[in-house]
Amino acid sequence: MTTTTPPHPSGGRKKISLTAQIMLAMVAGIIVGVIFNAIDSSFINTQIVGGLFAMVGKMFVNALKMLVVPLVFFSLICGVTGIGDIRILGRVGGKSFGLYMLTTAVAIAVAILIATLIGPGKGFDMAGVDTSGITGKEAPSVWDVFAGIVPTNPVAAFANGEMLQIIFYTIILGIAVLMLGHQSKGFVEASEYMNEVMMKIVAIVMAAAPIGVFALIAKTFTEQGIDLFVPVLAYVLTLVFALMLHLFGTLMIFLKVFSGLNPITFMRKIRPAQIFAFSTASSNATIPVTLRCVTERMGAKNSVASFCIPFGATINMDGTAIMQGVATVFLANVYGIDLGLGGYLTVIAMAVLASIGTAGVPGVGLVMLTMVLSQVGLPIEGIALILGVDRLMDMIRTAVNITGDAVVTAIVAKTEGQLDMDVFNDPNAGTASDDLDIDEAAEEELARYAKPH
Repeated sequence: MTTTTPPHPSGGRKKISLTAQIMLAMVAGIIVGVIFNAIDSSFINTQIVGGLFAMVGKMFVNALKMLVVPLVFFSLICGVTGIGDIRILGRVGGKSFGLYMLTTAVAIAVAILIATLIGPGKGFDMAGVDTSGITGKEAPSVWDVFAGIVPTNPVAAFANGEMLQIIFYTIILGIAVLMLGHQSKGFVEASEYMNEVMMKIVAIVMAAAPIGVFALIAKTFTEQGIDLFVPVLAYVLTLVFALMLHLFGTLMIFLKVFSGLNPITFMRKIRPAQIFAFSTASSNATIPVTLRCVTERMGAKNSVASFCIPFGATINMDGTAIMQGVATVFLANVYGIDLGLGGYLTVIAMAVLASIGTAGVPGVGLVMLTMVLSQVGLPIEGIALILGVDRLMDMIRTAVNITGDAVVTAIVAKTEGQLDMDVFNDPNAGTASDDLDIDEAAEEELARYAKPH
């Protein structure tokens, strides 16, 4: 008996995947942005870039952020109850925290070493640089950082998007639900349903991703241009080299050594999340996409991913730590100050500490940098030298940040036996969820159910 393959809905043409559409939109955004920057038209700058592109980009980022808190809450509730053992939850938390701190410390140490060898900033001319308007932020003590994890008002924590406090409260709630046993059946089922609903909302938002990514990238490159890179080219090249070394070198070594997973397969699976991180420059806004990548594309169980990804987006900032290391060496060279071994060790400690208590939002790296510079006695005003290129550098380091989150999640899931290797090795796993399919039969059935009798 022979079977025939039904014709493709598009008339036999292969549909372009969502990831490919987003990559094309990103390239188109770069081209349009560079062209608009060269034209320098008042109408383009105010109405198209500052108006249309800004509106579309902000709407898209807001839509992603809209998903974060409810997605983390319901996903983490399902994860905690899915583990079913508080001791295992503690082990997962301990592993992820230890790995996040280790990768951040290694990242900034390598960055400082590379920057010291290359020496960006030596002989830099400070003439014409406006260093006014830069204010520092006092570094929190380690005790304040950990005390702040416990919310005084859970509702306020949810409203303000305080991720560490949300994670803490949700875990406590999940443990209480476990302790109640069979009485919690209805609540758990409702949470699982809401988690599925949230993933469908993610699919709806993702359908508009190519448009949102194009607007964000085009706006950034129109406003930034290429000329800003020339005065600080040595800093930019050193930073990009350090970021790429950590992304393709250090993190992949960690992945291979601790889990035995194939780094090439991993990089293919995490690519959609990297694109979103690059576009939004926000680890928190990328949480929904990163969660989808590690669960649907890599096969990590939700019980591990729902904890590791939001936790990592809050405390794991490898890319930001690398920026702080390179920037500190750069500014030390500019001002002719020798920090010495003690100064660099202080930078490493401060970067790791600051990453725990700082939110994963655009531009947060500069806030953290003021803490580091104050601690080692470097002029905070020097940040003005790198301010112009920071937005584009922020996009790259955010992609590195979320890759670190995914690496630690994969390691923890693999070592806990919570990684489906069939899904991880399947090149097409999770790609079907990119399509926003509407089940008409299900809609009709629900409409009949909801119709008053």
